[in-house]
Amino acid sequence: MFIDEYISGVAPAKGKILLVDDQVVNIKILHQLLQDDYDIYMARDGHQAIDMCKKVNPDLVLLDIEMPILNGFDVCAHLKSDPATKEIAVIFISGHFDEDKEVKGFNLGAVDFIHKPINPIITKARIRNQLTLKSQSDLLRSIALLDGLTGVANRRKFEQTLPVSWLQCCREQQPLTIILLDIDFFKLFNDTYGHTEGDACLRKVAQTIQDTVNRPYDLVARYGGEEFICVLPNTDLTGGTYVAQQIVDSIIALKITHEKSHISDYVTLSAGVATIVPVRNKDDKILIEAADKQLYLSKERGRNRVLGVQLP
Repeated sequence: MFIDEYISGVAPAKGKILLVDDQVVNIKILHQLLQDDYDIYMARDGHQAIDMCKKVNPDLVLLDIEMPILNGFDVCAHLKSDPATKEIAVIFISGHFDEDKEVKGFNLGAVDFIHKPINPIITKARIRNQLTLKSQSDLLRSIALLDGLTGVANRRKFEQTLPVSWLQCCREQQPLTIILLDIDFFKLFNDTYGHTEGDACLRKVAQTIQDTVNRPYDLVARYGGEEFICVLPNTDLTGGTYVAQQIVDSIIALKITHEKSHISDYVTLSAGVATIVPVRNKDDKILIEAADKQLYLSKERGRNRVLGVQLP
């Protein structure tokens, strides 16, 4: 159900292309050729190219090989080693055909080579083909990272996202918060109303959490059977606890009848919150473990509540 809706809801977007060349004239030629069909960004050196990739997340990089300080191969290797940029397609721009360089480029993860002088028809066709392939690949990857029942991200997506958020907050020295949520007495709900109603309950809860955690760079994922997890970059403990309480309150407001619950007439959630300012020599798993401990304490102290901790 949710997969079909996801596919049908995808609208074609203008591709984003980053042009990287230390020669202004080469950038101008490509910009003039592509500006009507794509959103174009430009960089004059390798370091600027890496920064731009992190900021705008282009679909495709047209990358000159011969550049001072950081050449095209170095840039490509850096992009492919970073989880935040490794899916960006790279086409090398080369001044002449060199089989050894092409082998090296493909081994680094490039998808194609374009040779100077630029042939407009061939260049546009190759770019169009690669963007089509990347769009299809992105769609399939997105579907694979969705939970089929609830429509939110799945655990695999969470496991991909947390290290990226950790590194980003580490670089920026910003707090990172995780919220771990569990539906109270969900087994009793399933035993009372059946698995069909249980599935419907999970979908309503997931959608409500998603509606509450609504910043574009936050993540809501199904973590286990009736467990959900939220990743909130640039969020301190006060902010994370507030969001968690908003979620808990919004689930009560749904008034999903749960006559076998020991604490309410309706479905409720318990939440554990953990916050840290990440550092490189720490494992991101300590944040999950801390949130899980707070969730355990929340349940032990009566459920339908939020408990949180700030890690040193």
